[in-house]
Amino acid sequence: MTRACRADVLVAPRQPRPEEPDVTTHTPVDHDPHQPRPTEQAPGGKPPGGPGPRRVLARHPVTWFFTLAFALSWLAWTPYILSGNGLGLWHFTFPGGALGSQLLGVLPGAYLGPIGSALLVTWCAEGRAGLRAWRRRMTRFRVGARWYALVLVSVPAALIVCTAAVSGQDPVLPPAAVLLAYLPALALQMVTTGLAEEPGWREFAMPRLQDRYGPLGATLVVGPLWGAWHLPLFLTEWGGGPHVDPVKPVEFMATTLAFSAVLTWLFNRSGESMPLVMLAHTSVNNYFSTAWTDMFPSVPDAVTGHAFLLASVTAALILLVVTRGRLGLRPAPVTG
Repeated sequence: MTRACRADVLVAPRQPRPEEPDVTTHTPVDHDPHQPRPTEQAPGGKPPGGPGPRRVLARHPVTWFFTLAFALSWLAWTPYILSGNGLGLWHFTFPGGALGSQLLGVLPGAYLGPIGSALLVTWCAEGRAGLRAWRRRMTRFRVGARWYALVLVSVPAALIVCTAAVSGQDPVLPPAAVLLAYLPALALQMVTTGLAEEPGWREFAMPRLQDRYGPLGATLVVGPLWGAWHLPLFLTEWGGGPHVDPVKPVEFMATTLAFSAVLTWLFNRSGESMPLVMLAHTSVNNYFSTAWTDMFPSVPDAVTGHAFLLASVTAALILLVVTRGRLGLRPAPVTG
């Protein structure tokens, strides 16, 4: 998770899905997206999850996922928010500068929230079989080289074009050291921001919400909640706080909604490939944190948010029009 000024940037239990072959087309291959997901039943017709708290979580998995994701992350972020990196109420500053403070102060809460909650609810609702199926889905790399090339090229290209449009300044070629550091930094982003967040928002919540509300409805749920999850961090240096311009979190919320539509399309079109969705998310973070300053040295940091919003809204509108709101999810089969 990178600083916001660098543009970081509820339903039946989910049945474990079998492994599928190499995904070279855009249609999901693990289940019929227009049929309700089968509900796992324990012996005797009882709900999955066993007795006690596990059964409670299994009955409303998505509601519990979002509740726990927010509660665990916000609780873990409290020391960071109260420290010298935030409100200054606690006389302690996380060491290591901006990067170190985020790794120590922000990342633990990010891991406890989305991915931690997704794992907990999956275990409660589906048991060990569900966790094994989750692990297989998380390693669905085989989607075709063209998808990875599309993300690696189009994300920074769109941000460069939109920054130039917003700022009125042309980009300059970054130093060779920046270009050499780009891919290693992207790999680091994948195992920090990408792994912490996307297994929750997209892998766990999105399919379940699409089953009930469709792709656009699911996006309208996930996008705002994804943005709202970040809001306490605007009280810290991560988001330019503690005295942040109120417009900044509002702009960020609008961006997460629009960018969520793009990620929904990518998720559906790639056959629900988590590595690809993680790559798209972290490519935004990585470009702004690694290359943006060197390419636009005289442009204020605030422009990153404007550029990301413009790129996200433009891409989302194009995809909504082209897919007629389906965002990559195949049409329902005609029966009768």
